[in-house]
Amino acid sequence: MTEKECNIHQEEQQKKIQRLCGCLCSLLILFLLVFLITWAVLQPHKPHFVLQDATIYSFNVSAPNIFSTTLQVTISSHNGNRRIGIYYDQFNVYATYHDQQITYNTAIQPVYQGHKDTNLWSPFLYGNNVPIAPFIGPDLRQDQDTGAVWITVKIYGRVKWRVGTFVSGRYHLHVTCPAYIPFGNSAKNGGVVVGDAVKYQLSRSCAVSV
Repeated sequence: MTEKECNIHQEEQQKKIQRLCGCLCSLLILFLLVFLITWAVLQPHKPHFVLQDATIYSFNVSAPNIFSTTLQVTISSHNGNRRIGIYYDQFNVYATYHDQQITYNTAIQPVYQGHKDTNLWSPFLYGNNVPIAPFIGPDLRQDQDTGAVWITVKIYGRVKWRVGTFVSGRYHLHVTCPAYIPFGNSAKNGGVVVGDAVKYQLSRSCAVSV
C-alpha cells in the first residue's frame, strides 16, 4: 500500500469515527431533551409529610442523661403528583433529642402510593436506658424548667417514582418532624417524668429531602 492510499484509509477511518461520535451526541441530546420535556410536563413534587399527633406512654430521664421512651406517632404522607406514583421502601422511624437518637429504629412496611393519595402510619417508638451526650444536660434542665421539650421524629428510607409502567431507580428520602411536647414541671430525682398515655395533637409539617 502506497503512502497516498494509507492517508486516504486513515481519513476514511477518521470520518467514520466522527460520524459515530456525532450520532452518539445526537442521541444523547435527544434523550436529554425528551427527559427534560417529560419532567416539565409531569411537574414532579416531593411527598408532603405531616406529624399528626404523638401519644406519650413513658418519657423518663434519669442519671441525668439516660432516656427511656415509649411513644406512638401518627404520620401522614400525601402524594401531590397527578401522574407520578411513589414506592416507599426500606423506611425507618426514630426520635431524637438535640440530634441525639433516643429511640431505636422502627421499620415501616413498604407501600405504593398512587396519584393524589394519602398514607397514614402509626409506628411505636421505643428506647430503654438510651444514653445521650453529657453536654446536653443543661438544655434538658432548661426544658424541665420551662415544662416542655422538643423532640424530633425522623424518617429515612428510599423511594422510587412510577410513571405509567416506568419505575425509576431508588432515591434516598429524609423526613424531619419537630414535636413540641409539654410535660409540666414533673420531676423525679432530678429527671423528667411524663404520665402514661398522654396524647398531643400536633399537625406539624415536616421537612422533606429527596
